[in-house]
Amino acid sequence: MNTDKVTLEFDIGTTEPGAMLGVRASMDGTVFYNNSHVTETYHVTHEISDDDLDHVLEIELFGKLPEHTKVNEAGEIVQDAMLEISHMQFDGIDIEQIISPEYHHDFNGSQDAIVDEFFGHMGCNGTVKVKFTTPIYLWLLENM
Repeated sequence: MNTDKVTLEFDIGTTEPGAMLGVRASMDGTVFYNNSHVTETYHVTHEISDDDLDHVLEIELFGKLPEHTKVNEAGEIVQDAMLEISHMQFDGIDIEQIISPEYHHDFNGSQDAIVDEFFGHMGCNGTVKVKFTTPIYLWLLENM
C-alpha cells in the first residue's frame, strides 16, 4: 500500500465581495474547506493519499440570491456575483487544461437541473465535480 501524499491546491475568489456567496470543498464526500462568505481570493490546499483509488473533488457554491444578478431593461446580465476557481494543481502541476469538470446546477431554481461544462466561474448555486484517479502521476500521464 502506497502511503505517499499528493497536494491539491486551487484559488477561490469572488467578483463581488459584498455578496454573501459561500463555498464548500469536499473530497470523496468529506468537507475539507468551508467559507460562508468569500470576500477575497483564498488559496486552498488539501492533501490526499496517492493510493490506487477513484476520487471526486466537489466545489459547491451556496448563498447566491436573485439580487446578486443585475439585468438591464433588455434582460441582459450587466453585473453578476460569481465565484472564480483558478490555478488548480496537483503537486504544483497545473491541471486546468487536462480536466473536464462538470458543473451541476439549476440556474438558482429558475430552470431544470443541468450538467454543464465548467470554465472557471460559478454563477449559480451548484457543484463543480472533478473526477480523477490515483496514483496521480499515472493519471496525469494518461490525461496529458
